[in-house]
Amino acid sequence: MYRCENNKTSKTEAETVSQNDDQLFKKYNLDKIRLPAGFKINVYAEVEKARSLCMSPNGTVFAGSDGNNKVVAITDENHDGKADKIYVVASGLSAPNGVAFKDGSLFIATISTIYRLDNIESVLNNPPKRVVVYDKYPTDQHHGLKFIAFGPDGKLYVPVGAPCNICEPAAPYASMTRINPDGTGFEIFAKGIRNTVGFAWHPVTKELWFTDNGRDLLGDDIPGDELNNATQAGMNFGYPYCHQGNLLDAEFGKGKNCSDYTPPVKLLGAHVAALGMRFYTGSMFPAEYKNAIFIAEHGSWNRTIPVGYRVVVGKMDANGNLSDPIPFADGWLQNQRDVSGRPVDVQVLGDGSMLVSDNYKGAVYRITYKAP
Repeated sequence: MYRCENNKTSKTEAETVSQNDDQLFKKYNLDKIRLPAGFKINVYAEVEKARSLCMSPNGTVFAGSDGNNKVVAITDENHDGKADKIYVVASGLSAPNGVAFKDGSLFIATISTIYRLDNIESVLNNPPKRVVVYDKYPTDQHHGLKFIAFGPDGKLYVPVGAPCNICEPAAPYASMTRINPDGTGFEIFAKGIRNTVGFAWHPVTKELWFTDNGRDLLGDDIPGDELNNATQAGMNFGYPYCHQGNLLDAEFGKGKNCSDYTPPVKLLGAHVAALGMRFYTGSMFPAEYKNAIFIAEHGSWNRTIPVGYRVVVGKMDANGNLSDPIPFADGWLQNQRDVSGRPVDVQVLGDGSMLVSDNYKGAVYRITYKAP
C-alpha cells in the first residue's frame, strides 16, 4: 500500500518576481497600451507625481515632481530592467520639476531657483545640503514648472514660461535662458516661446530642439503645439504675436507678420500638451528609430474631445528630415474620456530601452524591444 504525501514547494524567487510584475502591469492598466510590434511596456518604478527625468553616466535615474515637492533617485543595481531602490534626495521644494546631471552633481529647478546637490551618487542615503546656484527666476506659478538640461556648450538651459495664457510679457518671460554651471553668465538664448517643458540637442548637429505649448481659448483645433529647432542664439519663435507659424494673434498680432518669426518644424496638434522629448540614441530599437524624436503628450485639459495622453515619434531620414510624428505608445486615453495615465517625459537608458514618466498614476514605465 502506497501513501501519497502532499509535498508543496514554495514559490521560486523568479515566480514571485513574475507575479509582482503581473500585478503592477494590471495595476497601471498597461494592457491598454498599444505599441508597434516587438515593443513591450512594464513598470520600472512606482514614483508619486513623477515628471521630468535625467540620468547619470552610471545609470542612476533622477525624477522631479510637481505635487509632492520631492526629487528621487532610482537605481537598478542588478540591471534587470526594474528599480531596486528609490531614494528621496530632496524634499520640501516648490515644484521641483526639472533635474539635470553634470560632473557628479544633480541640479534641481524649482519655479524660481536652481539648486545643486554635489557628489550625489555617493550619498543617496544621506543627501548633502542644497547649494543655491541661481535664485533670480520669476516666482509666477503660471507656466512656472521648469525642465532643465545641459547643452553641448556646457551651459544649463532654463526656460521661463509666459505668466499667462496670452499676454506681452517683459523679458525674461516667454524665453529660453542659459547660465553657467556656477550660476554666472545669465543670458536669453531664444525668445517668443510660450511654454516649453521639454528639449534636447540633436546628437549629430548639436542644435537645440524643443516642444512649445500653444495658447488656449481659440477653440478645439487651433493653435497646434509646436516642435521647434533653434539653430543659433537670438531666434524668435513668435509668441505672443504669431502662433503655429502662420496664425496672427487677434490682439497682439496687429501690425505683425508671421514671416518675421521662426516657424515650427512640426505641428503636434492643438491642446495635446507636448512636454518631454528626446532623440533616440540607443541600439535596442530597430535601425529606423536612430535619432528619432520621441515626445510625451501629457493630454488636453480644455478640449471638447480630449487628445494626447500618449507618446509619439517622428523619424529622421538619411538627410536629417523629420517625418510627421505618429503614435508610438498610445492608450492612456480610452473611449475619449477614460484616462489611465499622462506621460510627462521620456529618457533613453544605457541599454537602449526607454523610460516614460507618468505623474497621473505615479509611475515610471520602461519600453523594450525584441524582434518578433
